[in-house]
Amino acid sequence: YNTKPTFTGAKTAVVQTLGDEYRLRHLSWINDMAKRVSEATNGEVGYIYVPSTGVDGQNELIRQFNAQWQKKGLIIDERFNDGGQIPDRFIELLNRDPLAYWAIRDGSPWPWPPYAHFGPKVMLMNGWSGSGGDAFPDYFRRKGLGPLIGTRTWGGLIGISGTPPLIDGGNVTAPSFRMYNPDGTWFKEGHGVDPDIAVDENLGSMARGVDPQLEKAIEEVKKLMKTKEYKKPQPPSVEKRGI
Repeated sequence: YNTKPTFTGAKTAVVQTLGDEYRLRHLSWINDMAKRVSEATNGEVGYIYVPSTGVDGQNELIRQFNAQWQKKGLIIDERFNDGGQIPDRFIELLNRDPLAYWAIRDGSPWPWPPYAHFGPKVMLMNGWSGSGGDAFPDYFRRKGLGPLIGTRTWGGLIGISGTPPLIDGGNVTAPSFRMYNPDGTWFKEGHGVDPDIAVDENLGSMARGVDPQLEKAIEEVKKLMKTKEYKKPQPPSVEKRGI
């Protein structure tokens, strides 16, 4: 390269190109969704995308939650969640109740646990959400955290584990465990989790930059903020304490 149209004095640079731009496009999509939610709610609602229930999904949930737990409402997007582990810790984080508040001399009271969201929530899901991505909305509904919006999940929670390799390098697998519910019923294997509010993916709209499922989630969380807004209690009157 050179600042002049000549090889004289030109320098050589080795450019290392990307082998795959999927990660960049995926991050751009997530950022677009978060920006849309913020603009449509005047910054009052947070958007958290959870790509899996494995290590990367846990990291993303914690990272995004810590930046948005003080929002009035949350949209949890688990569309295309490809599972990994059973998301009990995910639900524990999203289902924290206030246990106490600390009144301090200088500043506003703060809650305990300190990192918790007590406001309304909704969850987005679709047919590409499976395994742990099935369990996540199932537990979300069971704990009454908010409505499920989108399309039915994949429906795969029969597991395979501990299969020994064969001498030729291949292996044979057989299902070895299946999830059932506390009420003694089986999880709907092969069917998945049905949404509370069904909204199909509209590829035409999405190509124009409009996500119908996300728009419905924004609409629903704004409704919930009017009817189920969490209001932090004020400290009681100062007690007269002394000898």
